[in-house]
Amino acid sequence: MKNSTKLVRLAAVAAASALVLAACGGGDDDKSSSDDKTSAAPAAKGDGTLTVGTLLPSTGDLAFLGPPEFAGVDLAVKDINEAGGVLGKPVAQSKADSGDGTPKIAPGSVDKLLAAKSDVIVGAASSSVSLSVIDKIIGAGVVQFSPANTSTAFDEYDDKGLYFRTAPSDVLQGAVLGNLVLQDGAKNVAILARQEAYGEALAENTKKTIEEQGGKVAETVLYAVDATSYTSEIQKIKDSGADAIIVIAFNETTKIIPGLEQAGIGPKQVPTYFVDGNTADYSKDFPKGTLQGVKATYPGAQLKDDFKARMLEIDPKLTDFTYGPESYDATILSALAAEAAKDDSGKSIASKIVEVSREGEKCTTFKDCVALLKDGQDIDYDGVSGPVDMNDSGSPSKATIGIFEYAADNTFKNTDYITGVVE
Repeated sequence: MKNSTKLVRLAAVAAASALVLAACGGGDDDKSSSDDKTSAAPAAKGDGTLTVGTLLPSTGDLAFLGPPEFAGVDLAVKDINEAGGVLGKPVAQSKADSGDGTPKIAPGSVDKLLAAKSDVIVGAASSSVSLSVIDKIIGAGVVQFSPANTSTAFDEYDDKGLYFRTAPSDVLQGAVLGNLVLQDGAKNVAILARQEAYGEALAENTKKTIEEQGGKVAETVLYAVDATSYTSEIQKIKDSGADAIIVIAFNETTKIIPGLEQAGIGPKQVPTYFVDGNTADYSKDFPKGTLQGVKATYPGAQLKDDFKARMLEIDPKLTDFTYGPESYDATILSALAAEAAKDDSGKSIASKIVEVSREGEKCTTFKDCVALLKDGQDIDYDGVSGPVDMNDSGSPSKATIGIFEYAADNTFKNTDYITGVVE
């Protein structure tokens, strides 16, 4: 996929002013036919039953994201089937663990999902895990639809028109995070990040925004994803003399924070910032007050109470809802695309996903949207995670980034939402 990401516009949801930033992405406006996601549907080749596979984390460093993501898919399938299913038949499911953070698990899980005749695979959460299996998935003619991939690596990936995501590229989160740090008064920032697709891309885009807005990134330190000690990396951060630290990490945050504290540059000493990969409930991991004042960003619109209640009906044990709405929307969009194409094969679905997400009659539920399709109307599905207007390369062209702050109990609450348009 090739995506020309030229401009990011940011605005606080509650504010009247807007901030316009230049942003980097793919620089190629010339899309080959294999990248065209708005073409006519191919001849019907499906088996008549839409099968949704889930490649989501039950284990691994992102396991905390698994429950809301699985619940989002399950709720979408429930809504679809209660509305009559897809092409007159109930949607089928097949589930597998992506083991995000440990790419060795995902390939075998993909084999299981393909053997179950999945037409769409929702996942993975981790960008690096998705990159490790994308060729296998698209090579089978199956749609890969991630609710949480944010790496800019997908902006230019040759995905044969079969990869989509409901989470925005890190061009947007990097712009929001970089501006947040500067608005808080930092002038000399250090970034500690995972050395893989997600960590490197988000670090690069955050650095770009900071420097374009007049700040300085004193040091960008990357660490191996399988590292067990972070002593040398933390020493580099300390030696930089930074007045703010951005930690782009997964569950290893539970080891990094004590290391920063031991070096005398913990959150109590230096303003610290997290991202979507490590914005989690740490109430059982750290003593009270450890993270108080830490700020964080992650993609996602404000979760409405009624949708939260519906997710809890699916999984009453949910305490975190991150990327649940995006998982729901990925599933609904796939089902609507199958209806629009009148076929459940992966290539047919891929040909209609962009079309059903924008520039038509607005609708917000599968039931209402499919009724419009059956009446011969073009539709514009607005989802629970936001408008989900897809650009021609299969990523949201408009999205929301939430800003959060940690309290003394090491849990986080929202303080603001920033909308962004990638042009």
